[in-house]
Amino acid sequence: MTTQDFVPSRGGALTAEELKADLTVEQLRELVGLVEYDASTDPFPVTALDAVGFVVGNATQTALFYQLAFGMDLEAYRGPETGSRDAKSFVLRSGSARFVISGAVSPSSELADRHRKHGDGVVDLALEVPDVERCIEHARAMGAVVLVEPHEESDEFGTVVLAAIGTYGDTRHTLVDRSRYDGPYLPGYVARSGTVVRREGHPKRLFQAIDHCVGNVELGRMDEWVDFYNRVLGFTNMAEFIGDDIATDYSALMSKVVASGNHRVKFPLNEPAIAKKKSQIDEYLEFYDGAGCQHIALATGDILRTVDLLREAGVEFLDTPDSYYDDPELRARIGEVRVPIEELKRRKILVDRDEDGYLLQIFTKPIGDRPTVFYEFIERHGSLGFGKGNFKALFEAIEREQEARGNL
Repeated sequence: MTTQDFVPSRGGALTAEELKADLTVEQLRELVGLVEYDASTDPFPVTALDAVGFVVGNATQTALFYQLAFGMDLEAYRGPETGSRDAKSFVLRSGSARFVISGAVSPSSELADRHRKHGDGVVDLALEVPDVERCIEHARAMGAVVLVEPHEESDEFGTVVLAAIGTYGDTRHTLVDRSRYDGPYLPGYVARSGTVVRREGHPKRLFQAIDHCVGNVELGRMDEWVDFYNRVLGFTNMAEFIGDDIATDYSALMSKVVASGNHRVKFPLNEPAIAKKKSQIDEYLEFYDGAGCQHIALATGDILRTVDLLREAGVEFLDTPDSYYDDPELRARIGEVRVPIEELKRRKILVDRDEDGYLLQIFTKPIGDRPTVFYEFIERHGSLGFGKGNFKALFEAIEREQEARGNL
């Protein structure tokens, strides 16, 4: 069996050093969580997450924030100067992670209406697929809402095939086949290099890929959307968290994780559960005015340096009490990790271990005015999980923020 029989489940590409290394198939599988996958038998083959599309109140300033604080590079632009009269869009990239930040120019733009309802948030989880028509044909047969029919768009760089289907809330999955296109992003966009000057010692990238995107849905609808991803997109069930696994003394939720056949795209789905007080999911649904993408996990190879530089740039993270790190049960459970526990404690980074390895993770506070969208930064060392051992500490940290906001 060759390495071509496997695909990486962590998302993103291997580094040059990893590609050059003389590794066995078993070592490669351990390195990137490889899974067996045959796209020819998948009715809805997904190659990768193409982009996360945001609608925000001020795309110009938000794009600058992601360059200055998150270290992303500006790659492409569309706006009034390029013929788009009602909206501006900025395409930013870090490794294989791509964000498209859009905002209304005209008061009559549909983006202005969306922002009035939801605030800053994710409108699109775009998927790269090898055959848009095939995917749409299957999705339609399975009862999906087709928002945009398959069509071609072309410019001097080639042709892309696009379509879109609806998912939870007002979120969509744009399907993209760019196999015949080598432009900066899509037709209608022009290449735009960022003019942000990196401070001395700033690494080229703070994160390399999107690890997973988490969706919050209404009470009683999680299984409905898990079934949607199973039937329509051919995703498989990867994990389930219910009951005491994912509850505190005051709030609770339930969560299931679905993943594409190649495991490059992973979507945890959360719904609230009945508890004494308002859960983080309830708060999100209230302030986002419906279901939507709650947080995006970004994969980094050096979480300590990433967190240090993000904090230096003004990004705020959830706090973790010292007692979390001083717990002898935690130290016994996690065993040896590459970072001294004192360094994790100083930065408030969480650590968890499972049967496959361990991970380091930290969560930002909401990045906008509404308590909705936030980020996770994650460094994996074998573990393919989502930090189950940290759920209680994480949710208690979120509850402290909810209480400070008066929303618990």
